[in-house]
Amino acid sequence: METLHYLIIHYGYFGIFALLVLGIVGLPVPDETLLTLSGYLVSRGELHFVPTFLAAYLGSISGISVSYAIGSTFGHHVLVKYGHYFHITEDRLKRAHHWFEKVGRWALLVGYFIPGVRHVVAILAGASELQIWEFGLFAYTGAFIWSLTFISIGFFFGRKWKIIMETINHHIIILSIAAALILLIFYFIKKKKKASK
Repeated sequence: METLHYLIIHYGYFGIFALLVLGIVGLPVPDETLLTLSGYLVSRGELHFVPTFLAAYLGSISGISVSYAIGSTFGHHVLVKYGHYFHITEDRLKRAHHWFEKVGRWALLVGYFIPGVRHVVAILAGASELQIWEFGLFAYTGAFIWSLTFISIGFFFGRKWKIIMETINHHIIILSIAAALILLIFYFIKKKKKASK
């Protein structure tokens, strides 16, 4: 916490931007804590709301765009070349592409709120050759909502922001586990139906 505070105060809005780029790409930066702390500093008058939000939003969309570029540049080629070691076939990649066309775009929108998802979903989107305009529409909208939500928590809850964040993190973990179980059940039901045909 002290390190984050120091980096934000020392590097200002550029620090928020750079940390979020690195965090979204996948480095161990506590993104939600960074955003909420920034909101708290806005409430104390140490930062201004508009440039804080812009730095956060631009950092988020830059980071997720880098991940998408990695997926679209290296992802498909690497998966085709080495995927057989992990039972990834061309057919499975095509199915991943169709999945992104149907529902995967929504993972870009809500993935910011699920730990671990935002770090990989853009790479998968790039590797599955999701159109860049579709990627931008969903990913950049998600970044807007996510940045605004956590900055607002820090701003409106003030000194209580740490307690609120602990509660949110607790519930996010529970919801993530529940969502993963639902997806697994759905996957096995669908697989069983296909096998019975």
